[in-house]
Amino acid sequence: MTERTLIIIKPDAVQRHLIGRIVTRFENKGLKLIAGKFLQAGTEQAGELYAVHKGKDFYERLVRYISSAPILVTVWQADGAIAMARKLLGDTFGYDAKPGTIRGDFGCSQTCNLVHGSDSPESAEFEIGLFFKPEEMVDYEFADAEWLYNSKE
Repeated sequence: MTERTLIIIKPDAVQRHLIGRIVTRFENKGLKLIAGKFLQAGTEQAGELYAVHKGKDFYERLVRYISSAPILVTVWQADGAIAMARKLLGDTFGYDAKPGTIRGDFGCSQTCNLVHGSDSPESAEFEIGLFFKPEEMVDYEFADAEWLYNSKE
């Protein structure tokens, strides 16, 4: 089933010049980029993104971090996009993440973990709606889709 997922390249990844390397991971896997914005989130928008963590001891720190510098907010689409993206991201903390994942290859911090990814279809829909209007997403077909997705059948 075709899914959409929100991926945010967080302030630490932007400041470390990792945007291109991270985007390339998703492209190489075969996910389709259908929307993107480079912006600096305000604390209100960041608070909405992380509302599920409100009341936890790390909530305020998380909101400050994600709104501290520019981020690249993207929407990716593919069959099983959420699960694929979560595997590409790796475990939440860089020091726990396996090599070959984004966090495993580029991260070593508990707080600055480079990327955010939706964890369910429901959160993806909510999170995408925080940053994008439906008309800002471009649905198109890859020229090599039948080879990439075995859609010939």
